[in-house]
Amino acid sequence: MVLWALVGLAAAVYASVGHGGASAYLAILSLYGVAPAEMSTGALVLNILVAGVALATYARAGHLSGRLTWPFIVTSVPGAYLGGLLHVSPRAYDLLLGVALLAAAVRLWWTPAERPSMPLAWGIALPVGAGIGLLSGIVGVGGGIFLSPLMILAGWAGAKQTAATSAAFIVVNSIAGLAGRASRGALVVGHLAPLVAVAFLGGLIGARLGAFRLLPLHLRRVLAVLLLFVAIKTFATWLGAI
Repeated sequence: MVLWALVGLAAAVYASVGHGGASAYLAILSLYGVAPAEMSTGALVLNILVAGVALATYARAGHLSGRLTWPFIVTSVPGAYLGGLLHVSPRAYDLLLGVALLAAAVRLWWTPAERPSMPLAWGIALPVGAGIGLLSGIVGVGGGIFLSPLMILAGWAGAKQTAATSAAFIVVNSIAGLAGRASRGALVVGHLAPLVAVAFLGGLIGARLGAFRLLPLHLRRVLAVLLLFVAIKTFATWLGAI
């Protein structure tokens, strides 16, 4: 029941900002001692579900912009597929996972101020999408935790448009990452199927709050503290393996 509650809360909080919650699922599952292969596959499956709900909700609210979304997706999809194909050592995985969790904690705790809109250059978006896609495919996240702060800080979009673009980015990258894992026979769902319904409900609630209202800041910061704790734990494991 505690696991279900944590997954549902993570889905709600992440969907409110257009994310799928893979970094939170990875953190939660690591606390329960789930194997890395099962963690990354399960996180991507839940990611697609929750980010898909967020994408539909934000698009229906009129926040999705193709002009902002396509430049990142063009190169992120092959990058995520390649990342899913790669097999990394447990030590390298711990390092990359720790970086992803730390980035997620910072993103949830700190909400950067919006700046006036600046035009998005394809020459920047293409390599950014490729790099984030590759890292996402390796670790088992959708990449929104890296993309959304960059979009706001660069002045490419406001919070609502950024959330919609991140949701689309996460969905396609998670699918590409799963495809890469399937190609090398590394899809391991295990016993995580019951979490799908919980994540869907949490994502639906969070997406509606984010698209039409605002999720309370303190809920996001509670989750940020949890992610920071697991990030420190993951870095400690990585250092111990050196």
